Amino acid sequence: MDNESLTQRDLRVLWHPCTQMQDHESLPLIPIRRGQGVWLEDFEGKRYLDAISSWWVNLFGHANPRINAAVAKQLQNLEHVILAGFTHEPVVQLSERLVQIAPRGLTRCFYADSGSAAVEIALKMSFHYWQNRGEKKRIRFINLANSYHGETLGALSMGDVSLYKETYQPLLLKPVTVKSPDCYYREPGESWADYSTRTFAEMEKALERHASEVCAVIVEPLVQCAGSMRMYDPVYLKLLRQACDKHRVHLIADEIAVGFGRTGTMFACEQADIAPDFLCLGKGLTGGYLPLSVCLTTDAVYQAFYADYAARKAFLHSHSYTGNPLACAAALATLDIFRDDDVLNHNRKLATHMARVTASLAEHPHVAEVRQTGMILAMEMVQNKKTRAPFAWQERRGLAVYRHALEHGALLRPLGDVIYFMPPYVIQPEEIDFLVKVAREGIDAATA
Repeated sequence: MDNESLTQRDLRVLWHPCTQMQDHESLPLIPIRRGQGVWLEDFEGKRYLDAISSWWVNLFGHANPRINAAVAKQLQNLEHVILAGFTHEPVVQLSERLVQIAPRGLTRCFYADSGSAAVEIALKMSFHYWQNRGEKKRIRFINLANSYHGETLGALSMGDVSLYKETYQPLLLKPVTVKSPDCYYREPGESWADYSTRTFAEMEKALERHASEVCAVIVEPLVQCAGSMRMYDPVYLKLLRQACDKHRVHLIADEIAVGFGRTGTMFACEQADIAPDFLCLGKGLTGGYLPLSVCLTTDAVYQAFYADYAARKAFLHSHSYTGNPLACAAALATLDIFRDDDVLNHNRKLATHMARVTASLAEHPHVAEVRQTGMILAMEMVQNKKTRAPFAWQERRGLAVYRHALEHGALLRPLGDVIYFMPPYVIQPEEIDFLVKVAREGIDAATA
C-alpha cells in the first residue's frame, strides 16, 4: 500500500466531512497508516504532528497503551448489548464515575454516540420536562451569536455560524439569539471580565422578555470552538446561572469540545463554580477512541418523567449503540489516566509554555490577537491589524497555512483565518516549539 493508490481508491468512493471535494483536485488527501502519541504517519513514513487532536477528540495520544488494553480486554467479554431493559458493568461504572466528577447535582446519565446527539437529547429532554409539568407554552430556546452545537437539525438550529446553518434555515427551529460575550470585541483596555459582564445585559433582557416561552438557554462554556475559537470570561456563566434560576429556565452546557481538561479544569463550568441543568459531553470522553456521548441531568428533571407507563411521560428517545461497552471501557481508561497522572496540573505547565512561546506572535503585523484558555490557543489573522479588518474569505489565507504546515510535518486545520492549537495532552514542550515555528512561518507566507 502507498499514499497514491489509497488516495485514488478513496476518491472513487468517499465523500469527506466538512469538505468541498473539488479541493482535492489540487490538495492531496493525507492517507494515514498509523498513529503514535501526538504523531500521525503516512504510508511513505512522513509524520505529522496532530496539533488539533484529530478534531478535538484525542486526549492522551494515538495508540495509547492503557486505553488499547482496556478496549482489548472488554472485547473478549462483550462488544455490545441493547441498553433498553439490559445493562452491563462498564456503563454502570462509567455513569457512577461521571456523576462523581461532574458539577454538583448532575446525577443521571443518558448516552448517545455523538456530540450532536447529546445536544438533541438535552433539547428534547428540556422541552419534554416542561410539557410533563404542564407548561405547554415553553417551546423555544435561547442561544448565543457565533455559537455551534452540531449538525443534526435540532443542534444545528441552536448554532449561529452561517457557514454551516444558512442553507438549511427553512428546516430549523428559531431560537432567540443573544449577543455573544466574545472578548475579541472588547474595548481597548477593557478586561475580559468587564466585557463579559457588560454583554450579559442583553441575555438578561432576552430572559425578561421571553422566559415564559423558553425551555432553556444553551451555551458553550468559555470557548466558542467552531466559532473561530472565540473566548469569554467565567463571570458570564455565573451571571447566566443566576438569571436562569431567577426566570425558571434550564441551562444547557455544551461541553462536548471544552470538557475533560481543555480549558484548564476538568469541566469549564467549574471555573464559574456553577452546575448546569444539562451537561453534554463527547469527543474526549473516550480519549478519542470510539464514538460516545452523554447528557447528564438532575434528579429533578428525571423525576418529571418517572410515572406509570399509562401517564405517557416516558422519554422515548433511543440510539442503537447507546452505552456501547467498548466505548465505555475506553472512557473508563481515560478517566483512570486523569485520576492517576495529575493531568490537569501537567496541562497547566504545558499551557504556560504554549503562552510563552507564542507571545511574540501577538506583535505580528497580520495577527489581531493571540488568545488562550487552558490547552486551547488561537491566532487570528487579519488584513489590517489596527482596524482588525479581515482578509476576504475567498482568499483562503488559513488554507495557505494549512498547506504549509502539512509540507512541514504538522496538522493545523484552520477555522477560516484562525490558526489554533488544541493538542493531545501528551505533547512535549519541544513539540509545542516545533508547532509554533511551523505556524509562524505559515502565517508569514500566507500574509506576505
